[in-house]
Amino acid sequence: PLSPQEHGLDFQRLLDASAYKETYRQDMIRWGEEKRRADPGFFCRTVVEGAVQPVWVVSDTRRLSDVEWFRDVYGDAVQTVRVVATEETRKRRNWVFITGVDDAESECGLDQGVAFDWVITNDGDELSLDEQLETLLRSLRGQL
Repeated sequence: PLSPQEHGLDFQRLLDASAYKETYRQDMIRWGEEKRRADPGFFCRTVVEGAVQPVWVVSDTRRLSDVEWFRDVYGDAVQTVRVVATEETRKRRNWVFITGVDDAESECGLDQGVAFDWVITNDGDELSLDEQLETLLRSLRGQL
């Protein structure tokens, strides 16, 4: 929550799908881009500060540079996970495409060119989602 702290924003409200978040979303993206240009590992280091893990599950990176940072720093201990849903499912969940936001690198920078270790489909089928997650968890437990 670094940018919210620096700018007096309510971090918890930025985590939901509210109008509050959308009001500040483009400014947050710009702020993040400035930080990444100055230091591509800035956010990654902030997230892992003080943590030691035998396996790193990287599931919500936004840039190729983030994935590369984790792989460079943690090597084979990194497991990248991409969660996908169809556009129809996303719309049922009240997602609305916003030009300049949803087509920005922060939202689609990993849509091509990344070989994810795991791709989880989350289209509302709970049984399928549970099976996929159980398979992932079994694999991760095997690495401990």
